[in-house]
Amino acid sequence: MKLLSSARRTLLGDKVFYKTVLALVVPVIIQSTVTNFVSLLDNLMVGALGTAEMSGVAIANQLLFIFNLAVFGGLSGAGIFGAQFFGAGDIGGLRNTFRIKLMESLMLFGLAATTFLLMGPQLITLFLQGEGEAEMAEQMLANGNTYLKISIIGLLPFAVSQCYSGTLREMGETRMPMLASIAAVGTNALFNYLLIFGKFGFPCMGVAGAATATVLSRFVELFILVFAAHRHSDRFTFLQGAFRTFRVPASLLKDVVRMGLPLLLNELLWSMGISTLTAVYSRCSLTVVGALSITSTITNLFNVVHLSMGTAVSIMVGQALGADDNDRALSTTWKLAFFSFLCAVCMGLLLILASPYVTGIYRGVTADVRETASSLLVIAACIMPIQSFAHVAYFTLRSGGKTIITFLFDAGYTWVISVPLALLMVSVLNAGIFASYSVVEGMNLSKCVLGFILIKKGIWMQNIAKAHA
Repeated sequence: MKLLSSARRTLLGDKVFYKTVLALVVPVIIQSTVTNFVSLLDNLMVGALGTAEMSGVAIANQLLFIFNLAVFGGLSGAGIFGAQFFGAGDIGGLRNTFRIKLMESLMLFGLAATTFLLMGPQLITLFLQGEGEAEMAEQMLANGNTYLKISIIGLLPFAVSQCYSGTLREMGETRMPMLASIAAVGTNALFNYLLIFGKFGFPCMGVAGAATATVLSRFVELFILVFAAHRHSDRFTFLQGAFRTFRVPASLLKDVVRMGLPLLLNELLWSMGISTLTAVYSRCSLTVVGALSITSTITNLFNVVHLSMGTAVSIMVGQALGADDNDRALSTTWKLAFFSFLCAVCMGLLLILASPYVTGIYRGVTADVRETASSLLVIAACIMPIQSFAHVAYFTLRSGGKTIITFLFDAGYTWVISVPLALLMVSVLNAGIFASYSVVEGMNLSKCVLGFILIKKGIWMQNIAKAHA
């Protein structure tokens, strides 16, 4: 009985706790659900054009995914400080982290735009090594390159939007980024329909129309965030005088770079690792490229609940550490981890039940692509609870500024374990997509064990904002 009572106290929170969690994550869940649902609609609309079009766009999005994650990682170092500065009541420190984010965004945009413009076709070709018709591969390359070149225009507004939305979330404001994101995805869905198929007098642009719609949505999101945040600058006081200068304390910049660089490299290498896994899996056949695109799109829709817990961990644990309350930080972590695990179990069961039906809505692709995707969805659903705990562990380690450990835990694991294991299964053992995908994803259990040990040891608990107060 004592053991059960102790477990209950450790893993279950009170009403105030869950009220706080829901206030933070519900807007993020709504935002992510709307975003992923529109991504599903996009996937369906492009898929209606044909398998080559859908696969080409999916490959281009794998490359854009690397940029998106690089922005996320690049801003995370400043974000860790931002959450702790706000927890300590230091608005000046929060303002400086916002300035650092803007500078980082400009640099990442320049690097990504140059890379995609000069090497886009070569990068897309890396995903077209599997068995299949040469003509199909050429069509995938052409469609992917068209989508990528247009999408470059939207990279800068996306990066700047993340500076605003990330800082607002560090203050506990999740509603405004949610509304801006919903408006953006609505714009994306509308113009996808108008421009892909040429409705109501708009030109029929196909894949180019899908890319144009995405770019328009990025500018809409940025405009709403900038307008709304500056209109309420009396509430978001970090914006007052934020653009008068971009000079920041050298010691803070040094610490943000020292802490943020491993996070930038982590997200960059992790996203490259995920893209590499897709390229490795595609060696099974060109059919796998389309099936993985469907699997990723649908799985993301079911992942929104447990993935939103990363936001709760960053804010609640980060603010507790900034307030020098380590006991509250550790207690919050275990409760959020357990809550996230239960949510993932429920969503995984729903995905298993839905998998035969959701793939059936892809009428524009071949039957073997749909059947492959349906089986991959079941595997992904079974792995979902494991990934949920690993996700909470990652954000817990990150909240305390242990970025080197975070790097090894995430990107290091991907390149040392996942990618070599996938190569072994596909290229050496010729195991096929289902066995390879199951083994590689199932190995995340070892990552959970490591995460549990690191959280329990408490080495991540440190107040990094105190030195810059």
